[in-house]
Formats: sequence, C-alpha cells, structure tokens
Amino acid sequence: MKAVVFGLAVLSMVGGAVAGEKEDAVQMVGDAVAAVTKDKTAGLAEIGNAKGRFVKGEIYVFAYDITGTMVAHPMNAKLVGKNLLDVPDAAGKMFRQEIIDGVKRGGSATVDYKYKNPKSGAIEDKVTYCKKAVELAVCAGYYK
Repeated sequence: MKAVVFGLAVLSMVGGAVAGEKEDAVQMVGDAVAAVTKDKTAGLAEIGNAKGRFVKGEIYVFAYDITGTMVAHPMNAKLVGKNLLDVPDAAGKMFRQEIIDGVKRGGSATVDYKYKNPKSGAIEDKVTYCKKAVELAVCAGYYK
C-alpha cells in the first residue's frame, strides 16, 4: 500500500511540473511575441540568446518564419536559416507543418510530437505552443 501511495504522490508531482511547464511555455511565448512585435530584429536576437530571458531550464522560445524556416533558436544555432517544414519528428510526424498551418489559420497552435530531449538524450513526447506574430511562428515546448 505504501508503494501505491508513494507512486501516486510521485505522479501528482510530475503532473504538477508539466502543468507549470505548460504555463511557463505559454507565458514565454506571449512575452516573446510582444518583443518581436515591438522590434522584430531585437526580439529575434533575444530569442536566439542561450542565456537570454526566453530560456528557462528545458523550456526555451524559438521561431520559424511563416514558410517553416528557423529564424531563431537559442540551443541549436545550426538550425537557423534552414527550412524544416518537411523534416519529420522521430515517429515520422510532420509537426512543423502543423505548427505553420495552425498559426496561419488560427493565430496559434499546440502540437504534440516526439523529439530528442537534450537533457535526457532520449526521444520523448513533447508539446509545443506557438503563436503568430509579424509573420513568425513564435514557439516554446515542454516534455511530457
């Protein structure tokens, strides 16, 4: 019985962490949208800064232009300038197309996919929230 109670306690802590990460991701995207709307160049520079205000632990903001080209990424500068629209996730899902279609159609998108967690090194389930601003998809994700 103690093991069951302990397991439920651990699961509730993990669930709370994910909920907090979701809130952080949404808040960070909102702040980044405000930054690029005010000054696109300076906002993208801040998004691309690995030590900037749009990085919080495993959560960080990144941005695509409306064609699917990465325009800012604080953790992997090699992606910047590459069109990734047709690059699938680890399970073959074309998640970036969902991101771009979602922001074009409704102004925002929340997309689930599988991605390598840089902290664990494992392929994990990830959720990314994106919002449209000045012809960009501004995004932040968290691992489930």
